[in-house]
Amino acid sequence: MRAPKTYAKAETVSPWLAPRGRGAVSNVSGRFEHQSREIVDDGWHITEEVKPLRTEVIDEAPKHILTRNSSPDIPFDRSINPYRGCEHGCIYCFARPSHAYMGLSPGLDFESKLFAKPDAAMLLRRELAAKNYKVAPIAMGTNTDPYQPLEKDRGITREILKVLLEYEHPVTLLTKSRLVVRDMDILVPMAEKGLVKVALSVTTLDRRLARLMEPRAATPQKRLDAIRLLSDAGVPTGVMFAPVIPALNDHEMEAVLSAAAHAGAINAGFILLRLPRELGPLFEEWLETHYPDRKDRVLGRLAAMRHGKLNDPRFKHRMKGTGLEAELMSLRFRNLCKRLKLNETRTMLDDTRFKKPVLSGGQYSLFN
Repeated sequence: MRAPKTYAKAETVSPWLAPRGRGAVSNVSGRFEHQSREIVDDGWHITEEVKPLRTEVIDEAPKHILTRNSSPDIPFDRSINPYRGCEHGCIYCFARPSHAYMGLSPGLDFESKLFAKPDAAMLLRRELAAKNYKVAPIAMGTNTDPYQPLEKDRGITREILKVLLEYEHPVTLLTKSRLVVRDMDILVPMAEKGLVKVALSVTTLDRRLARLMEPRAATPQKRLDAIRLLSDAGVPTGVMFAPVIPALNDHEMEAVLSAAAHAGAINAGFILLRLPRELGPLFEEWLETHYPDRKDRVLGRLAAMRHGKLNDPRFKHRMKGTGLEAELMSLRFRNLCKRLKLNETRTMLDDTRFKKPVLSGGQYSLFN
């Protein structure tokens, strides 16, 4: 495996000089670094031109493309991430801390220093062909978005889907990009065979809030358009109202789910904001910059649902929280889904069609 290129750490930026079009305010130090930096307001507030923060992309060559997990509170045991980092720049993204493993910051680095896996389709074909491989749905979009802007040029997600269609392997997709409709020519045939379901993440209908929280993701309306286009084409499509952020977007649950149901969504889910590791300071910094008047309310209500802490990593608790407000939020969600006729049926993907690939020099088993 080729060693990934490393980058020199960028200087932490001041909140009033935060790069436009980016989610994070600064480059918080990763937990593996020997030195840490923090923003200090010296009172000068000198105005200077902020240079655009350009996105850099390098290729990496992993040995495997399927990632396994044994988490008891998620409905899949394998996933594929075509990219590391995500240019959407969502400030709340729980995947941000993973960039620390690359020697980079979970802050601005996460959304501007990206890694692509150009051999992903080839690796997938090889792993599906393994003698001990047992079929089960593969999840995409559970860490970073498979349809982030980089996908428009690189097309790695599309090549993966082609392999899955060829061997009739089930897959689930989660995205907040309208780019997913580009692959309708693959998704529709897969849907006809019961091999795919898609969910769009819609966090808010407020375009200003979306622009600040998810600066390079599709607008809320474009995500609703994607739900309608996919649904009309026969692709089972749902909506994720995630994350729910107290005192910021939690009041929009009814509006978001109603709009998604009207667009054709048949399933829905929600996840309470998670702030693991470096994400906590990043999110607090973002609140202080953009919503200083709400910062204490947001963090206070969140902590009340996490036993006084901003993050609770325990299985069965990390997604929904605990306590009275968390229980009321779940009840509100269930009642809303019942009224909108969401989650009435569960789309089960067909894993009986799978045809194991035959690599060069191989042969089919009589028992495939």
